[in-house]
Amino acid sequence: MYALWGKAAFDRGVAALVLVLGAPVLALLAFAVLLALGRPILFRQRRAGRHGLPFTLIKFRSMRAGSGPDAARLGRFGRWLRASGLDELPQLINVLRGEMSLVGPRPLPCDYTPLFSAAEAERLRVRPGLFGLAQARGRNALPWAHRLGFDMQYARQDADFMTDLRLILACCALLLRGHGATMPGHVTSARLDESLAQGTAPVFAGVKG
Repeated sequence: MYALWGKAAFDRGVAALVLVLGAPVLALLAFAVLLALGRPILFRQRRAGRHGLPFTLIKFRSMRAGSGPDAARLGRFGRWLRASGLDELPQLINVLRGEMSLVGPRPLPCDYTPLFSAAEAERLRVRPGLFGLAQARGRNALPWAHRLGFDMQYARQDADFMTDLRLILACCALLLRGHGATMPGHVTSARLDESLAQGTAPVFAGVKG
C-alpha cells in the first residue's frame, strides 16, 4: 500500500508542510544568497528523473557566477550552504510536483545516464530523492562506485515507510554534523565521467549493510 500510493502522499504532504512552515527560513536563505552572490538566487539544472525522463532541479545557488574552477567560485558562504544541505531545500517544490521523492537516489545530470551500466541504470526505476541511502552512508564523500551501488540497492527493494523514515533521520543527522559535503580532493564532487576516465570509478561489486 505504501509503495502504491502511500509514498507519493507522504512525499507531497511533508513537502507542502515544510514549505509552508519553513517559508520564513526559505526567505532568509534567499536573502542571504542575494547578499552574498547576487542574482540569480536559484540554480536550475536538467537532471534525470524516473525512467531517465529529464526535469529541472532547483536549489539555492552556492557559487559565484562566471567561468572558472569550482574552487574559485565557491566561497565561505557557499561551502557552509552546501555542508548544511540547506541549498537543497527548494527541491521540496520538485517533490510537490511529483518529479522527486523525499527518499530515493539523488538526481544526477542527464549526461551521466549513458555512462551507467545496465545494473547501475536500475537506479532510474524509482523517483530521485532529496534524501537517499547513499546520502545516509556518506553523501559526496563516498566513491562513485559506492554511491551508485547504494542507489541500486535502494531501487531494488520494495518501498517501505520505516526504511524511508530511518533514511531521512540518518541524513538529517549527517547534515547537522556538516559531514560528507565534499569528495576527498575536491571542493564538491568529481564528475562521474572524469572519474571513469581516470579509472577511479570501478564497476560496483556490492556493498554490505
